[in-house]
Amino acid sequence: MILLRDMRQEEFPAYSQYFIDDYSQEIAKNYGHSLEVSVELAKKDLHRSFPNGLEDNAHSLLCIEAEVDGECKLVGYLWHCVNISDNSTFVYDFFIFSEYRGLGYGTESILALETQLQAIGINQIKLRVAYHNDRALKLYKKVGFEITGFNMSKKVSELP
Repeated sequence: MILLRDMRQEEFPAYSQYFIDDYSQEIAKNYGHSLEVSVELAKKDLHRSFPNGLEDNAHSLLCIEAEVDGECKLVGYLWHCVNISDNSTFVYDFFIFSEYRGLGYGTESILALETQLQAIGINQIKLRVAYHNDRALKLYKKVGFEITGFNMSKKVSELP
């Protein structure tokens, strides 16, 4: 059984460190930036969405908890933001800690999010998956997501 709960303020620094480390790697891999530039971009993205930490924020940053060996443990994070105008939410980050992957927590988390969203009239979940993240793509397809497009980029060459 999965529980999605609001992140507490004292948990935000650990999440921030995880996010900056993880997202900067993705930025570097996908866009070819140096790690130093990628870290700065990841920090800016996080600060843009959470300028005051978790206070007064439209974004929902959730902790994913599960019963593991008889006790409730943090197994991951889920960050999304509801758009009331089109009855949707966008998932910015969804992460299950490596030691808990392959145990069904990802599937259960998405289904728990759907239940929460249905209760407030939200009828669509949107997200982006990095092209190299086969594990995530497989999970999302399994729980009913459909591919709606492709993000693409091209480096502009210097002129001779």
